[in-house]
Amino acid sequence: MIGGLRLTELLIILGIVVILFGVGRIGKLGGELGAGIKGFKDSLQSKNKENESKDTKSDEK
Repeated sequence: MIGGLRLTELLIILGIVVILFGVGRIGKLGGELGAGIKGFKDSLQSKNKENESKDTKSDEK
């Protein structure tokens, strides 16, 4: 049970979403969401690397 919804209720909601948006559009939205999450993670990692390089430069002085 997720948030008080049973499996049958989740399947009905999923069916309605597929009917409204279509399978292709849902797949495209999922791909865009995944790309956005990946971009966010990459930006966090680059910020961490920048901070680490600043820390090592300040330690050298």
